[in-house]
Amino acid sequence: MITLFVLIVRYSGLCYYSGAELYYFSGRNLLGKIILLIDDDQDVGRLVEVILSPMGFTVYQAFTGLDGLRRSYELHPDLVILDVMMPDLNGFDVCIRLREMSSVPILMLTAYSNEKEMLRGFSVGVDDFVKKPFNKNELEARVRALLRRSTSRESSSSHPYIHAYEDPILAIDLSLQTVKIKGKVVELTPREYSLLAYLVRQQGKIVSKRELAREVWGDQTPSGISNTSLYVFYLRKKIQDGEHGHRYIQTQWGRGYWFEPREEK
Repeated sequence: MITLFVLIVRYSGLCYYSGAELYYFSGRNLLGKIILLIDDDQDVGRLVEVILSPMGFTVYQAFTGLDGLRRSYELHPDLVILDVMMPDLNGFDVCIRLREMSSVPILMLTAYSNEKEMLRGFSVGVDDFVKKPFNKNELEARVRALLRRSTSRESSSSHPYIHAYEDPILAIDLSLQTVKIKGKVVELTPREYSLLAYLVRQQGKIVSKRELAREVWGDQTPSGISNTSLYVFYLRKKIQDGEHGHRYIQTQWGRGYWFEPREEK
């Protein structure tokens, strides 16, 4: 482990960040990773900040479920720590909405550890649980593990030689994360874009629903796998698939989907 001592003071909205050490695992720098805590308890917020800020994370806190969804959309955090009990939306409802727009790792805080609640959490897209009251070592370990898993999934699913796709109709820039149809930007949700990017990087390969659910948004539950078809449907509509003489997203019934480049005539 390489440790450098720096002083960083930052204040922005609900975030106060001060003091940092640079931590490395598997050669990846953690400094600058954004953690969004959605919890109505200010004491929990201070504790999480005290534990995670020295690791190089910037910690933001939202005090309601609705504010957490708004902040998640604004910040694009690398990890969300989510409480179950909140005054407006409970943690499960927040998780369902987060999964509609993002594959961000979600760590749920709970005062209970019964199997029913954990199964419910996993079914809506929670990645891991921490029982309250938690200790420093456990929270650090679970946060590191989720970020390592997320980073590994992103790097392993990215073909190193494919950074863009372009033909006279469709242009996809994977570096800038932009999609255009006939020069006009197509607005995609994070989940829709991640789905398209994965298929483009894996072009020529049939990708199963299970693989897409696992690699794109990290949800291998039956509902997560079945929702793949729905997001493919949304994506096809937005990129006008099949409307310009070519279908980019092909289906092999019983096996999955693949991205089919347009052949030049």
